[in-house]
Amino acid sequence: MKFKVFSMIALLSILGTSTYAADGELSIGTEGAYPPWSMADANSNVTGFDADVGNLLCGKLQMKCHFVVQAFDGLIPALKAKRFDIIISGMSITQDRKKEINFSVGYAELANMFLVPKTSDLVGIKDIDTLLKGLDGKSIGVQAGTTHAHFIEKRVPTADLKTYDTLDQMQIDLASGRIEAAFADASALQDFLAKPEGKDFQFVDVKVQSKFDSTLGEGIGVGIAQENAELKAKIDTALCELVADGSIGKASQTWFKSDISRPCS
Repeated sequence: MKFKVFSMIALLSILGTSTYAADGELSIGTEGAYPPWSMADANSNVTGFDADVGNLLCGKLQMKCHFVVQAFDGLIPALKAKRFDIIISGMSITQDRKKEINFSVGYAELANMFLVPKTSDLVGIKDIDTLLKGLDGKSIGVQAGTTHAHFIEKRVPTADLKTYDTLDQMQIDLASGRIEAAFADASALQDFLAKPEGKDFQFVDVKVQSKFDSTLGEGIGVGIAQENAELKAKIDTALCELVADGSIGKASQTWFKSDISRPCS
């Protein structure tokens, strides 16, 4: 009997069968190294805005949450390989990503900003066109696989683009002077400014909204396998209810000190 049970588990693993319908557990892929969105401790316990959204969603769906920590640029391949059921990791909805996976409705949105030394010639710039010209030839740090990387590749092709697996790695290079600017969502970079090593840095006073360029996406959404239309429908309904009743807004106030929820259209 034990052998038969093991064989069935092995077969399901090989086929990549999702756990979603089988046992009432929703497995959620998340980065775990992008505060305040997603932070994982040594035991893979996940906290942050993404974790709160996941737990709220599981509550609506009456399911148990199980978080799986995965490097950001490996989240979509892992979802397609059925390592987990969905992605909740501050992931922007973009046309390129839609070619590989499906997305829920957008439930949150934040402005993107550049962080530079206070001595930078970019300090004082107030408009996006002047900023993009000023970034010509500069070394700019971004996290690998993000909309920020695609934006720089498209809008500042002359920049010396440096990609990092984690936000922490990028911030270390910024603090040490190995890059001249970092580009990410404002909330993630704000955490760096609060640290002692961030005292000599500041934001360029230009908020780059997603509507400025399609590379920045259509808000933050839950990543779902393309073939899982039933799950997408349930998640869309649940997210719209959670935005409407203020639950996601309240969670964002906890982590960002502002309401970044995005109403369903």
